[in-house]
Amino acid sequence: MKIKDVLPGLTFVVFIAVIVRSAHKYLPNAYEKLLSEVVVGMLVGLIIGNFIGVSDLFKSGIRLSFGLILKLAIVLLGVRISISKIIAVGGTALLLVIFLIILALIVTYFLGKWLGVSSKLAALIGVGTAVCGNTAISAIAPAIKAKDEEMSFAIAVNTLFGTCAVFLYPLLGEYLHLSDTFFGFWAGTAVNDTSQVVATGFSYSNNAGDWATTVKLTRNALMGFVIVAMTFVYAQKDNKNTSFISKIKLPMFVVMFLIVAAINSLGFFHWLEGISKITIIGHISWLTKFLILIALIGVGLNTRFTSMKNIGWRPFLLGLFVGLIVSCTSFTLIYFLKLG
Repeated sequence: MKIKDVLPGLTFVVFIAVIVRSAHKYLPNAYEKLLSEVVVGMLVGLIIGNFIGVSDLFKSGIRLSFGLILKLAIVLLGVRISISKIIAVGGTALLLVIFLIILALIVTYFLGKWLGVSSKLAALIGVGTAVCGNTAISAIAPAIKAKDEEMSFAIAVNTLFGTCAVFLYPLLGEYLHLSDTFFGFWAGTAVNDTSQVVATGFSYSNNAGDWATTVKLTRNALMGFVIVAMTFVYAQKDNKNTSFISKIKLPMFVVMFLIVAAINSLGFFHWLEGISKITIIGHISWLTKFLILIALIGVGLNTRFTSMKNIGWRPFLLGLFVGLIVSCTSFTLIYFLKLG
């Protein structure tokens, strides 16, 4: 791959990303919390790709944006993963989070088969519900080699039901007279994307927002385990006739993600910040979010509505059912475990 082939398209995507990030800051506060910049970016990409069109000159660079650049972003996500953060939330709460993640993935798998949804699209909807919303979908898609339209559709489903939750959860919380802690745990375990969890929690109260954010970050921290598990499962499915050793081989970007997460868990980046007086983790997090924005704009530019239309309505039904099951199960367990 030559630089001159990818530079026009990559420059085009980066230009759109800069515009989207700049414009997103000027959205009204409620909408800024409701719709993350990556969702806005993918929508812009879909609109340009489907209604305006993209020159063939840009196509190599666009492919690079949702290929290599997305994988680089996944590696850098390891800086946000720390075993200490997982432990800090407490044993009972951690077990609740792990149980709900497993439940969402299992229910999505079997319900997806029953509804006739492709296994990879169902997996993306499952991880979006179970772990970290759009970030998890973006991270898992290349690991299981999902199609662009499957990734786009999963993000659309995740965004739709996560947005509904932002409005419905606080109303239900007030109606049921839930405590701040109870509501925070419920929102943190059952709402999809991080931005949606924050919006839901803090719309109820500051204390509920703090609890919701803490629990949600625990879900996010478990993303590494989910990536490895999903990669392994789909390596087995896609390579049925190969040896066991080749089946368990992880893609290099997943291996690098785990290495970065392990280094972060040892406190290396915090130590580096201490001696350099530079907010290294903050800068890397900023870069990671920007790279994911670039990648999802590229996905939008490369996805056609006709392909998404062919997928049908069943994935939306799948997302609705899984979301309801996780939400009701979370509420019931929080009540009986007396976490609130």
